[in-house]
Amino acid sequence: MEIILFIDEIHTLVGAGSLMVRWMPQHVKTALARGELHCVGATTLDEYKKYFEKDAALTRRFQPVFVNEPSTTDAVAILRGLKEKYEIHHGIRISDEAILAAVQLSDRYITDRFLPDKAIDLMDEAASKVKMEIDSKPEEIDQLDRDLIKLQMEKNVLSKDSEQDEKKNETINKQIQELEEKLKSLNATWEAEKKILDTKRNLNERIDQAKEDLEAAQRNGDLTKASEIMYGLLPDLQKEYNSLNEQEQSKIINEVINAEDIAGVVSKWTGIPLEKLSSGENNKLVNIERLLEKRVIGQNDAIEKVSKAIKISKAGLQDPNKPLGSFLFLGPTGVGKTELSKALAEYVFDNEKQMLRLDMSEYMEKHSVSKLIGSPPGYVGYDDGGKLTDSVRRRPYQVILLMK
Repeated sequence: MEIILFIDEIHTLVGAGSLMVRWMPQHVKTALARGELHCVGATTLDEYKKYFEKDAALTRRFQPVFVNEPSTTDAVAILRGLKEKYEIHHGIRISDEAILAAVQLSDRYITDRFLPDKAIDLMDEAASKVKMEIDSKPEEIDQLDRDLIKLQMEKNVLSKDSEQDEKKNETINKQIQELEEKLKSLNATWEAEKKILDTKRNLNERIDQAKEDLEAAQRNGDLTKASEIMYGLLPDLQKEYNSLNEQEQSKIINEVINAEDIAGVVSKWTGIPLEKLSSGENNKLVNIERLLEKRVIGQNDAIEKVSKAIKISKAGLQDPNKPLGSFLFLGPTGVGKTELSKALAEYVFDNEKQMLRLDMSEYMEKHSVSKLIGSPPGYVGYDDGGKLTDSVRRRPYQVILLMK
């Protein structure tokens, strides 16, 4: 049997001075040297330089293949290829706009990870969220249940009152009857939609299994079985699935992931308000000067320059790896420099507390800069980080105000 051995994080098998001797028997090394064993290892470029490049014999046994981060176009193609597997696993549908949003938003706002991994995780988490919503009671039905319980409690209180208000009691009974009828109708619709969704999930799994059986039959040369699956079983299953999709769309259950679901996950990960990630921000962006002028009075020139820089950045005309804007506010105490910074934080992040305020008079001495960005390598406190660097790493999307 032809086997390819894949070792992830292969640098962990190479200790200082061990050169795989402790972990890999000599006959395995010999098999690698002779080409009898097909082995693929994965590691980072830094670890490759640290362990592999220092040993010529080990380098000869492996051919380096440098894998770069894919472009956004390639990442979209990768996610489209994985889409069906995630749809079957979660029992939902993933729209093409959700795939585009996962790639674009992760590329723009999640800077500490790489494509396609971060986009796949976004899509997976959004799919899990939608699946949980499908399996739980819909919000509309849950709210009606609460209203019904509240009315029933009110009815019980009235029944114990010696001076009953017949008119009020009649009104409550009527409201209870209306709610019960509405709940009965909604529950029936919900159960019917869940039944259809369960049928579609089952069909999806059967289609996936049929495709696997088809590939296995083609590999084994069983053309009879392959033709039965390709021209008989698969078309029938696909036709049944398509007929269910063509039925009236769900009124209660949402089984399709869209761009808003992806934006919600990004908002949860980064702390950026959801509306900032959607196209609805454009209307607010047009009126940024007016919004800032409502809070900061008498600084129209500064507000105009700040607004212009924000608009350029939001229009995508600025390097995405740079801040939205860097401003130097000059003026005496009390003219609105800090207030304009707070207004910016409130506009950009919907919360003026999304701001790191540093008093630079505390960092006038040369040695005190380590408090800001951390100690250099080899010095005490190197692993502790600095006040500025730690804050930016935890919350990369905030306003940084350097006073004095």
